[in-house]
Parts: sequence; C-alpha cells; structure tokens
Amino acid sequence: MKRERWNERYSQPGLLWSARPNRFLVGEVSDLPPGRALDLACGEGQNALWLAERGWQVVGVDFSDVAIAKARERAAQEELAVEFALADLLEYAPEPEAFDLVLLLYFHLPLHELRVVLARAAAALASGGTALVIGHDRTNVDEGVGGPSDPAILYTPDEIAAELPGLEIEKAERVYRDVADSPRPAIDALVRARRAA
Repeated sequence: MKRERWNERYSQPGLLWSARPNRFLVGEVSDLPPGRALDLACGEGQNALWLAERGWQVVGVDFSDVAIAKARERAAQEELAVEFALADLLEYAPEPEAFDLVLLLYFHLPLHELRVVLARAAAALASGGTALVIGHDRTNVDEGVGGPSDPAILYTPDEIAAELPGLEIEKAERVYRDVADSPRPAIDALVRARRAA
C-alpha cells in the first residue's frame, strides 16, 4: 500500500523534491574524500547524483519504481554513472563493510522497523566510513512545520544514535531549516557517525 501511495506521488509531472542535494548532506560530507556511497531511500536521486558529480561511486536504493525511473532518467541526462536499485529497505541487505558513506535521509517508520534498516546501514560501513541519518525530529510536529504529523514515526537524534551499534557518534543534534512562506522553521534530527578505522 505504501509503495502505491509513493508511486502516485512520484507520478506527478516534474520532480516531487528539489533537484538540489539536501543542504545538511552538503555541509556534512563535502570534505570527505570520494569513495563508495550508499543512498538508502534515495527517491528521485538528487543526493546520489550530487555525490556522483563529486567522484563518488554511488548505489541508490528506493522501493518506488517511479522514483527509481526518474532517478535513472536524470542520471542518463546528466551523464552520471549511478547504480539505482529497486528494493524495500525492510528486506534489502546491503553488502557488509562495503561503503565509505551510507545515507538515510527522511526515511520514517516506527522505531521497531527503522531499527532493522539502521542496523543494516551500520553494518554496510567500511572501516573509517561515515553514516549520515537525517529526518524530521519529533518536536517538529508541535514546534516546526511540514513533514509527517504522526509522532510514532518521528525520532530524536539520541534515539537514532542509540540504534547505530559499533559506530562512533560524531554528531547528534537538532537542526533547523527555513521553509518558504512559514514563520517557523522545520526541525530535523541529524546524526553523523563513523566506523573506527
């Protein structure tokens, strides 16, 4: 059911999300040397394509075939080599210890389900690799703007940090995004973690 709903959203003309990469992603990974990257819940591929432009070898994964088709089309138009895979993250098991960067941006499930995805994301990190998780913070429902309205699928930075076993937490904080035509910012949770070299 969820896949059909997302396919319907992605079927609208143009891009559902911005063609530009996430601003927090840019801020957190611009200084990292390119390597292998895994973009989980990649949507239309804006973050994967941005990484590929900077020399990363990228695998993008999403369960919406419409989003994956749009991502592949953009990659072809921009002549960027990105491997896009169609898979449900609750079933997808990435290659262990294979990636220098693993992203999970704005992917929201109840914590007992999200825990499975986070554990696999952590396991996919190579020695010295970085994981970046960003999503709508639980406080956003009452204090921010936009995003899901169900607190059961939102989280805090500390909750995400606790679900990244074996990783060194470099950053776990709330971050704020200005939103057009809103007097309040959106409130996100950002966690950056690293596997020891």
